[in-house]
Amino acid sequence: MILSTDNEGVRGYQLDFRSDGVYLYVYPMSIWSKKISCSDVVYYLNSKQIKGYDIKIVEEAVLKRDGKWYKIAKPHENLPLDAVIKVNVSPDKMRAVINVFPPDGGKLPTYDDYMEALKKHNVVYGINTQLIKELCIKPVFYEDILVAEGTLPMNGKNGKIEYHFKITKDRTPKIMEDGRVDFRQLNLIENVHAGDVLATITPPVPGRNGMNVIGQQLLAVSGKPVIPPRGKNVNISDDGLVLTAAIDGQVVISDRKINVFQLYEVLGNVDSSTGNINFVGNVVVRGNVLTGFSIEAGGTVEVQGVVEGAYIKAGGDIVLRRGMQGANRGVLISDKSITAKYIENSSITAAENISCEAIMHSTVQCGGILELGGKKGLIVGGNAKVGKEIRAKVIGSVMETVTELDVGTDPIYKERYKFLKEEIEKTESEITKTEQAIQLLNRFKLANNLDQSKQNLLEKSISTRDYLAARLQELKNEVEYVEGKMEEEGYGKIKASVIIYPGTRVSIGTCKMYVKEPIKYATLYRDKADIRIGPYEK
Repeated sequence: MILSTDNEGVRGYQLDFRSDGVYLYVYPMSIWSKKISCSDVVYYLNSKQIKGYDIKIVEEAVLKRDGKWYKIAKPHENLPLDAVIKVNVSPDKMRAVINVFPPDGGKLPTYDDYMEALKKHNVVYGINTQLIKELCIKPVFYEDILVAEGTLPMNGKNGKIEYHFKITKDRTPKIMEDGRVDFRQLNLIENVHAGDVLATITPPVPGRNGMNVIGQQLLAVSGKPVIPPRGKNVNISDDGLVLTAAIDGQVVISDRKINVFQLYEVLGNVDSSTGNINFVGNVVVRGNVLTGFSIEAGGTVEVQGVVEGAYIKAGGDIVLRRGMQGANRGVLISDKSITAKYIENSSITAAENISCEAIMHSTVQCGGILELGGKKGLIVGGNAKVGKEIRAKVIGSVMETVTELDVGTDPIYKERYKFLKEEIEKTESEITKTEQAIQLLNRFKLANNLDQSKQNLLEKSISTRDYLAARLQELKNEVEYVEGKMEEEGYGKIKASVIIYPGTRVSIGTCKMYVKEPIKYATLYRDKADIRIGPYEK
């Protein structure tokens, strides 16, 4: 059999209106290689107003495609059909596709027919009129053709802030010519004067709205303005774009705000004559801090004498010019770094780094680097949990004092990782349920049994699936980031320029090692599942 290729188009099936009934012929694969849908044939029969056709015989003919004529209905009149334009708008309303069914004895679609079909589906924006004109001259049948496309919104840019002072400082102590470390000259305080410009703000750039094919405006995400980080003793210009110091003092970022703190100075000891100290700025103690007293400061705390079993908490650095004899009661907590001559029988915690000449029988935690320098460069007894690296001369003692060192441990990332994995599992389960609902509703649609409520449910399910898919990708991206951070931190190092004594217990990430023999001039690092001993690295 030869297919007809006249201007009425080509189908993969034919009808023959005989005196004894209507017959259906479905072309075999050797003649018509495209897929033939039973729903398309049924749509064609309904368009021809053929009543009482045997759906089972129709399905059999479409399934077998054996080149035979199948009687499917009683005799009917052969009604001519014009071409049919089907319009499909994507769930996000950003694309409109047409699929044209060829005429059967009727007329081809005109330009107005195409535009009217789009109008019935509310498609009014982004229409490719030139393409539609070309289709009028050279029609295309049974293919999805993109004829309208929306414009995506363009998000704006967030405002920015530029700081005119150092927001990070080099806290490395000065090493003198004789090899000693000068813990006095740390230059941690940055002074400003009234009127100095501290920061300038760049306003946000607005976004550009988009439009979908049904003419609905898609709002762009406007750039977010910077909330001026104005803290204590800081002025702001009338336009809100320039921050200046209101007084002379030290500029410090605390609670994400720029503050200019004045200095609180204790000429003697912190004892019963002063009571506990709670101050928003920097505190300098010329004498000692005695057992049982506390200092809480929003800025830097500097003690020039000895700290006993006291409690010191600072939003900035803690600098002990001598040291701390905590008697198992001393506590230091810094949101920045801690620098001291020595620490003994105390608990110290720093968000960033800790620099000391000797730490003995203490509990130490810091998110950055623990550096033991000076003449001794010693850590012995107790335990230290450090985010990045431990640098020392001597670790442990000849008495094999138990000294526990843990590098590369960050419980915050571990908890976040656990939460993300649970969220991914929950989201994947919800996507599976949504896909099942969509498949069920699509089967109703193919059987022409999709009422308006089911249609609404189908659109809502598709929208939910798209949202969940985007959410799942966001979670997976964050998992990759957290895994990278955990892996990065899990490869910290422990450096000893002189010796690591037996009795030292080392953990790097998830790997552990017990030192049983002295290790000299070495760097301990993680190599996959093992801790290796390499040459000392400066």
